[in-house]
Amino acid sequence: MAKTIFHPANERGHANHGWLDAHHSFSFANWYDPSKVHFGALRVLNDDIVKGGTGFGKHPHDNMEIITIILDGTLAHKDSMGHEQTIVPGEVQVMSAGSGVVHSEYNHDPHNSVNLLQTWIFPNKRGVTPRYDQRAFDEAGRKNQLQMLVSPIDNDDEGLKIHQDAWIYRTNLDAGHSVTHKLHEGRQGAYIFVISGQVEIDGKTLNKRDAIGISDVEAYDIKASADSDVIIFEVPMVA
Repeated sequence: MAKTIFHPANERGHANHGWLDAHHSFSFANWYDPSKVHFGALRVLNDDIVKGGTGFGKHPHDNMEIITIILDGTLAHKDSMGHEQTIVPGEVQVMSAGSGVVHSEYNHDPHNSVNLLQTWIFPNKRGVTPRYDQRAFDEAGRKNQLQMLVSPIDNDDEGLKIHQDAWIYRTNLDAGHSVTHKLHEGRQGAYIFVISGQVEIDGKTLNKRDAIGISDVEAYDIKASADSDVIIFEVPMVA
């Protein structure tokens, strides 16, 4: 029987710093919930809104796979590996912090905020050489189907690579459509986050920013009752 956990949007952690309005699906910074520390190898899922003309100053990371997905607005990235790039909606950025990296993220638009999802996934290898990648994904590629955004580094497929047996998918479902997600072999689970719309998973209705974690299944269906934008994190259940 499938094991599920439901995380309604209004029970996420919340911190408004003025320049940053952040919602946390898992314990982060000053917000701690012992029942929401991680889902398998998925450690952080932050839904951040960064005001115009502000951003995250230089700060370090190590031994973490960091994935940034822009939902609205534009974010500038700069890191100690020498990368200076801008990330826009439809693009995904991955950064393997490995042995250590310093980076900053800034919203240079003085008038408009940027909304991003930032995810941290525990790696399966420590101390690796830091690496960076970024790519645009065509919205048509996820219309009523799963579009792979991220996959393990030793896989020869279209996903951006990370050091973990984890996959990230996104789908835009029209009302009345459904997709089936078949999990990979091993002790895998899926954490499904509704960016917008309304879907049904395992008999549970999820609305905007709701999430559900599901494990001990080979596959499950996502059924849309309204036009929906959904992101899926498939991760090992042992971090």
